[in-house]
Amino acid sequence: MRLLLLVSFILSGGFLNICFGQTPPAKMTKDEYIRKYSDIAIEEMNLFGIPASITLAQGVLESTHGNSSLATDANNHFGIKCHKEWTGDTFHMDDDEKNECFRKYATPEESYKDHSLFLTSRERYTFLFEISLNDYKGWAYGLKKAGYATNPNYPELLIKIIEEFKLYELDKSGKQDLANKRKHNEKDAVIIKQFSNNEEDFEPISIGASQRKIYKNNGVKFIFANEGDTFEKIAADFHIYTFQVYKNNDLRKKDAIEKGQMIYIEPKKNKSSVLAHIVKPGETLHGISQQYAIKLKKLCKYNTLDKDATLFPDQKIKLR
Repeated sequence: MRLLLLVSFILSGGFLNICFGQTPPAKMTKDEYIRKYSDIAIEEMNLFGIPASITLAQGVLESTHGNSSLATDANNHFGIKCHKEWTGDTFHMDDDEKNECFRKYATPEESYKDHSLFLTSRERYTFLFEISLNDYKGWAYGLKKAGYATNPNYPELLIKIIEEFKLYELDKSGKQDLANKRKHNEKDAVIIKQFSNNEEDFEPISIGASQRKIYKNNGVKFIFANEGDTFEKIAADFHIYTFQVYKNNDLRKKDAIEKGQMIYIEPKKNKSSVLAHIVKPGETLHGISQQYAIKLKKLCKYNTLDKDATLFPDQKIKLR
Protein backbone atom coordinates (compact mmCIF):
# COMPACT_ATOMS: atom_id res chain seq x y z
CA MET A 1 0.00 0.00 0.00
CA ARG A 2 2.80 2.45 0.91
CA LEU A 3 4.57 1.60 -2.33
CA LEU A 4 1.43 2.31 -4.32
CA LEU A 5 0.97 5.65 -2.56
CA LEU A 6 4.60 6.60 -3.26
CA VAL A 7 4.24 5.75 -6.96
CA SER A 8 1.03 7.77 -7.16
CA PHE A 9 2.74 10.70 -5.44
CA ILE A 10 5.66 10.61 -7.88
CA LEU A 11 3.42 10.30 -10.96
CA SER A 12 1.26 13.23 -9.84
CA GLY A 13 4.31 15.51 -9.78
CA GLY A 14 4.61 15.69 -6.01
CA PHE A 15 8.17 14.32 -6.02
CA LEU A 16 9.32 16.87 -8.60
CA ASN A 17 7.64 19.71 -6.76
CA ILE A 18 9.51 18.84 -3.56
CA CYS A 19 12.83 18.47 -5.40
CA PHE A 20 12.56 21.82 -7.14
CA GLY A 21 10.82 23.72 -4.33
CA GLN A 22 7.56 24.05 -6.26
CA THR A 23 4.03 23.71 -4.95
CA PRO A 24 0.98 23.06 -7.11
CA PRO A 25 -1.00 26.26 -7.82
CA ALA A 26 -3.97 26.65 -5.50
CA LYS A 27 -7.32 26.17 -7.21
CA MET A 28 -9.75 29.08 -7.18
CA THR A 29 -12.87 28.67 -5.07
CA LYS A 30 -16.32 29.68 -6.26
CA ASP A 31 -16.30 32.61 -3.83
CA GLU A 32 -12.95 33.84 -5.15
CA TYR A 33 -14.10 33.49 -8.73
CA ILE A 34 -17.28 35.48 -8.10
CA ARG A 35 -15.39 38.26 -6.28
CA LYS A 36 -12.84 38.45 -9.09
CA TYR A 37 -15.26 38.65 -12.02
CA SER A 38 -18.42 40.24 -10.61
CA ASP A 39 -17.42 43.77 -11.70
CA ILE A 40 -16.90 42.78 -15.33
CA ALA A 41 -20.16 40.82 -15.31
CA ILE A 42 -22.00 43.97 -14.15
CA GLU A 43 -20.16 46.05 -16.76
CA GLU A 44 -21.20 43.66 -19.52
CA MET A 45 -24.78 43.75 -18.21
CA ASN A 46 -24.86 47.53 -18.51
CA LEU A 47 -23.44 47.41 -22.03
CA PHE A 48 -25.39 44.47 -23.46
CA GLY A 49 -28.39 43.80 -21.22
CA ILE A 50 -27.40 40.30 -20.08
CA PRO A 51 -28.03 39.70 -16.35
CA ALA A 52 -24.77 39.67 -14.38
CA SER A 53 -26.08 36.72 -12.39
CA ILE A 54 -26.43 34.66 -15.56
CA THR A 55 -23.00 35.63 -16.90
CA LEU A 56 -21.27 34.81 -13.62
CA ALA A 57 -23.15 31.55 -13.12
CA GLN A 58 -22.22 30.48 -16.63
CA GLY A 59 -18.60 31.41 -15.94
CA VAL A 60 -18.59 29.40 -12.71
CA LEU A 61 -20.19 26.38 -14.37
CA GLU A 62 -18.45 26.39 -17.76
CA SER A 63 -14.94 27.06 -16.39
CA THR A 64 -15.22 25.07 -13.12
CA HIS A 65 -14.82 28.47 -11.43
CA GLY A 66 -11.68 29.29 -13.38
CA ASN A 67 -9.91 25.94 -12.88
CA SER A 68 -10.68 24.04 -16.10
CA SER A 69 -7.92 23.55 -18.66
CA LEU A 70 -9.96 25.60 -21.14
CA ALA A 71 -9.94 28.51 -18.67
CA THR A 72 -6.33 28.22 -17.49
CA ASP A 73 -4.79 27.47 -20.90
CA ALA A 74 -7.07 29.43 -23.23
CA ASN A 75 -8.77 32.01 -20.97
CA ASN A 76 -12.07 30.65 -22.30
CA HIS A 77 -14.58 30.85 -19.44
CA PHE A 78 -17.78 30.08 -21.37
CA GLY A 79 -16.94 27.06 -23.48
CA ILE A 80 -17.45 28.98 -26.73
CA LYS A 81 -16.30 26.95 -29.72
CA CYS A 82 -14.58 28.39 -32.78
CA HIS A 83 -17.46 28.41 -35.30
CA LYS A 84 -16.78 29.40 -38.90
CA GLU A 85 -16.52 33.16 -38.25
CA TRP A 86 -13.76 32.91 -35.62
CA THR A 87 -10.36 34.19 -36.85
CA GLY A 88 -8.53 34.41 -33.52
CA ASP A 89 -6.34 31.92 -31.67
CA THR A 90 -7.65 28.42 -31.03
CA PHE A 91 -7.40 25.66 -28.43
CA HIS A 92 -8.25 22.02 -29.13
CA MET A 93 -9.62 19.51 -26.66
CA ASP A 94 -12.11 16.64 -26.48
CA ASP A 95 -15.68 17.65 -25.70
CA ASP A 96 -18.85 16.39 -27.40
CA GLU A 97 -16.46 15.14 -30.08
CA LYS A 98 -12.73 14.49 -30.13
CA ASN A 99 -10.26 17.36 -30.62
CA GLU A 100 -12.88 20.10 -30.91
CA CYS A 101 -11.87 23.69 -31.65
CA PHE A 102 -12.43 26.30 -28.94
CA ARG A 103 -11.73 30.02 -28.96
CA LYS A 104 -8.57 31.16 -27.18
CA TYR A 105 -8.30 34.63 -25.62
CA ALA A 106 -5.44 36.78 -24.37
CA THR A 107 -7.27 37.49 -21.09
CA PRO A 108 -10.37 36.27 -19.22
CA GLU A 109 -11.87 39.73 -19.74
CA GLU A 110 -11.79 39.15 -23.51
CA SER A 111 -13.72 35.94 -22.92
CA TYR A 112 -16.41 37.84 -21.00
CA LYS A 113 -16.66 40.43 -23.79
CA ASP A 114 -16.93 37.74 -26.46
CA HIS A 115 -19.62 35.97 -24.44
CA SER A 116 -21.74 39.15 -24.64
CA LEU A 117 -21.08 39.53 -28.36
CA PHE A 118 -21.87 35.86 -28.92
CA LEU A 119 -25.33 36.17 -27.33
CA THR A 120 -26.20 39.52 -28.93
CA SER A 121 -25.06 38.66 -32.45
CA ARG A 122 -27.04 35.45 -33.00
CA GLU A 123 -30.70 35.43 -33.95
CA ARG A 124 -31.52 32.33 -31.89
CA TYR A 125 -30.82 34.29 -28.68
CA THR A 126 -32.86 37.36 -29.67
CA PHE A 127 -35.91 36.37 -27.59
CA LEU A 128 -33.79 36.37 -24.41
CA PHE A 129 -33.53 40.15 -24.49
CA GLU A 130 -37.29 40.43 -24.07
CA ILE A 131 -36.90 38.78 -20.64
CA SER A 132 -36.50 41.04 -17.60
CA LEU A 133 -33.01 41.47 -16.13
CA ASN A 134 -34.51 40.32 -12.82
CA ASP A 135 -35.81 37.04 -14.26
CA TYR A 136 -32.68 34.90 -13.96
CA LYS A 137 -34.77 31.73 -14.13
CA GLY A 138 -36.29 32.84 -17.42
CA TRP A 139 -32.81 33.50 -18.79
CA ALA A 140 -31.49 30.16 -17.55
CA TYR A 141 -34.27 28.18 -19.22
CA GLY A 142 -34.05 30.44 -22.28
CA LEU A 143 -30.38 29.61 -22.77
CA LYS A 144 -31.23 25.93 -22.74
CA LYS A 145 -34.10 26.49 -25.19
CA ALA A 146 -31.79 28.40 -27.55
CA GLY A 147 -29.32 25.51 -27.51
CA TYR A 148 -26.44 27.09 -25.60
CA ALA A 149 -25.62 23.79 -23.84
CA THR A 150 -26.43 20.12 -24.38
CA ASN A 151 -26.74 19.27 -20.67
CA PRO A 152 -30.49 18.76 -20.00
CA ASN A 153 -29.98 20.06 -16.44
CA TYR A 154 -28.22 23.26 -17.56
CA PRO A 155 -30.92 25.70 -16.31
CA GLU A 156 -31.14 24.05 -12.88
CA LEU A 157 -27.34 24.12 -12.49
CA LEU A 158 -27.23 27.84 -13.26
CA ILE A 159 -30.14 28.61 -10.93
CA LYS A 160 -28.51 26.66 -8.10
CA ILE A 161 -25.30 28.72 -8.39
CA ILE A 162 -27.23 31.99 -8.60
CA GLU A 163 -29.32 31.24 -5.52
CA GLU A 164 -26.47 29.72 -3.48
CA PHE A 165 -24.35 32.85 -3.88
CA LYS A 166 -27.23 35.35 -4.17
CA LEU A 167 -25.97 36.53 -7.55
CA TYR A 168 -29.41 37.99 -8.29
CA GLU A 169 -28.40 40.92 -6.06
CA LEU A 170 -25.95 41.96 -8.80
CA ASP A 171 -28.82 42.30 -11.26
CA LYS A 172 -30.56 44.79 -8.97
CA SER A 173 -27.48 46.99 -8.73
CA GLY A 174 -27.15 46.80 -12.48
CA LYS A 175 -30.71 48.03 -12.94
CA GLN A 176 -29.81 51.15 -10.98
CA ASP A 177 -26.74 51.62 -13.15
CA LEU A 178 -28.93 51.35 -16.24
CA ALA A 179 -31.32 53.94 -14.83
CA ASN A 180 -28.41 56.30 -14.17
CA LYS A 181 -27.18 55.66 -17.70
CA ARG A 182 -30.55 56.69 -19.14
CA LYS A 183 -30.41 59.95 -17.15
CA HIS A 184 -26.90 60.55 -18.43
CA ASN A 185 -28.08 59.97 -22.00
CA GLU A 186 -30.90 62.49 -21.51
CA LYS A 187 -28.42 65.08 -20.21
CA ASP A 188 -26.33 64.51 -23.33
CA ALA A 189 -29.26 65.36 -25.62
CA VAL A 190 -27.19 68.07 -27.33
CA ILE A 191 -24.66 65.57 -28.62
CA ILE A 192 -26.92 62.52 -28.88
CA LYS A 193 -29.65 63.09 -31.43
CA GLN A 194 -32.33 60.77 -32.73
CA PHE A 195 -32.48 61.13 -36.53
CA SER A 196 -35.67 60.48 -38.42
CA ASN A 197 -35.92 58.59 -41.70
CA ASN A 198 -39.33 60.01 -42.62
CA GLU A 199 -39.62 61.91 -45.91
CA GLU A 200 -41.50 64.83 -44.36
CA ASP A 201 -38.52 65.54 -42.09
CA PHE A 202 -36.19 66.32 -45.02
CA GLU A 203 -36.10 69.17 -47.54
CA PRO A 204 -35.25 68.17 -51.13
CA ILE A 205 -32.11 69.78 -52.52
CA SER A 206 -32.96 69.12 -56.18
CA ILE A 207 -35.14 67.18 -58.62
CA GLY A 208 -33.48 64.36 -60.57
CA ALA A 209 -34.48 61.98 -63.33
CA SER A 210 -38.09 60.75 -63.41
CA GLN A 211 -38.97 63.72 -61.20
CA ARG A 212 -37.27 62.07 -58.22
CA LYS A 213 -36.64 64.33 -55.24
CA ILE A 214 -33.03 64.21 -54.06
CA TYR A 215 -32.14 64.80 -50.40
CA LYS A 216 -28.95 65.00 -48.36
CA ASN A 217 -28.12 63.33 -45.06
CA ASN A 218 -24.70 63.68 -43.42
CA GLY A 219 -23.59 65.23 -46.72
CA VAL A 220 -24.66 62.15 -48.71
CA LYS A 221 -27.29 62.29 -51.47
CA PHE A 222 -30.24 59.92 -51.21
CA ILE A 223 -33.81 59.34 -52.38
CA PHE A 224 -36.91 57.75 -50.91
CA ALA A 225 -37.82 54.66 -52.94
CA ASN A 226 -40.99 54.56 -55.00
CA GLU A 227 -43.39 51.65 -55.36
CA GLY A 228 -41.84 48.99 -57.61
CA ASP A 229 -38.29 50.37 -57.43
CA THR A 230 -35.38 48.02 -58.10
CA PHE A 231 -31.62 48.47 -57.95
CA GLU A 232 -31.53 48.44 -61.75
CA LYS A 233 -34.21 51.14 -62.12
CA ILE A 234 -32.57 53.47 -59.57
CA ALA A 235 -29.15 52.92 -61.18
CA ALA A 236 -30.57 53.79 -64.61
CA ASP A 237 -32.28 56.95 -63.32
CA PHE A 238 -29.04 58.29 -61.82
CA HIS A 239 -26.58 56.92 -64.40
CA ILE A 240 -24.65 54.76 -61.96
CA TYR A 241 -23.90 51.05 -61.84
CA THR A 242 -26.39 48.68 -60.23
CA PHE A 243 -23.78 47.33 -57.80
CA GLN A 244 -23.16 50.88 -56.56
CA VAL A 245 -26.77 51.17 -55.41
CA TYR A 246 -26.77 48.09 -53.20
CA LYS A 247 -23.16 48.64 -52.09
CA ASN A 248 -23.89 52.25 -51.08
CA ASN A 249 -26.71 50.96 -48.88
CA ASP A 250 -25.00 47.87 -47.38
CA LEU A 251 -27.56 45.65 -49.08
CA ARG A 252 -27.32 42.42 -51.06
CA LYS A 253 -28.28 42.13 -54.72
CA LYS A 254 -31.15 39.78 -53.82
CA ASP A 255 -32.66 42.19 -51.25
CA ALA A 256 -35.98 43.80 -52.16
CA ILE A 257 -36.53 47.56 -52.02
CA GLU A 258 -39.60 48.80 -50.17
CA LYS A 259 -41.55 51.96 -50.84
CA GLY A 260 -40.31 54.85 -48.67
CA GLN A 261 -36.93 53.21 -48.00
CA MET A 262 -33.92 55.57 -47.84
CA ILE A 263 -31.62 54.71 -50.75
CA TYR A 264 -28.23 56.43 -51.03
CA ILE A 265 -27.02 57.17 -54.55
CA GLU A 266 -23.46 57.82 -53.44
CA PRO A 267 -21.23 56.21 -50.76
CA LYS A 268 -22.08 56.82 -47.12
CA LYS A 269 -19.56 58.52 -44.82
CA ASN A 270 -17.15 56.93 -42.34
CA LYS A 271 -18.61 58.85 -39.40
CA SER A 272 -21.29 61.28 -38.28
CA SER A 273 -21.08 64.72 -36.71
CA VAL A 274 -23.39 63.29 -34.04
CA LEU A 275 -21.52 61.35 -31.33
CA ALA A 276 -23.99 58.59 -30.51
CA HIS A 277 -27.43 57.11 -31.03
CA ILE A 278 -29.71 55.75 -28.29
CA VAL A 279 -31.39 52.55 -29.43
CA LYS A 280 -35.16 52.27 -29.62
CA PRO A 281 -36.99 48.90 -29.53
CA GLY A 282 -36.60 46.91 -32.73
CA GLU A 283 -33.73 48.91 -34.21
CA THR A 284 -30.80 47.27 -36.01
CA LEU A 285 -27.26 48.36 -36.82
CA HIS A 286 -28.12 48.44 -40.52
CA GLY A 287 -31.10 50.69 -39.85
CA ILE A 288 -28.96 53.04 -37.76
CA SER A 289 -26.27 53.13 -40.45
CA GLN A 290 -28.96 54.24 -42.92
CA GLN A 291 -30.37 56.85 -40.54
CA TYR A 292 -27.00 58.54 -40.14
CA ALA A 293 -25.50 57.77 -43.57
CA ILE A 294 -22.58 55.87 -42.02
CA LYS A 295 -21.00 52.79 -43.57
CA LEU A 296 -22.18 49.70 -41.72
CA LYS A 297 -18.68 48.24 -41.34
CA LYS A 298 -17.53 51.46 -39.64
CA LEU A 299 -20.48 51.37 -37.26
CA CYS A 300 -19.63 47.77 -36.35
CA LYS A 301 -15.99 48.71 -35.76
CA TYR A 302 -16.81 51.68 -33.49
CA ASN A 303 -19.01 49.48 -31.29
CA THR A 304 -17.17 46.13 -31.54
CA LEU A 305 -20.36 44.50 -32.75
CA ASP A 306 -21.28 42.06 -35.50
CA LYS A 307 -23.52 43.53 -38.23
CA ASP A 308 -26.36 41.20 -37.13
CA ALA A 309 -25.95 41.95 -33.41
CA THR A 310 -29.14 42.21 -31.36
CA LEU A 311 -29.54 45.68 -29.86
CA PHE A 312 -31.50 46.50 -26.72
CA PRO A 313 -33.43 49.65 -25.75
CA ASP A 314 -31.35 52.54 -24.36
CA GLN A 315 -28.10 51.03 -25.61
CA LYS A 316 -25.71 53.75 -26.75
CA ILE A 317 -24.29 53.25 -30.25
CA LYS A 318 -21.16 55.24 -31.13
CA LEU A 319 -21.33 56.99 -34.49
CA ARG A 320 -17.69 58.01 -34.76
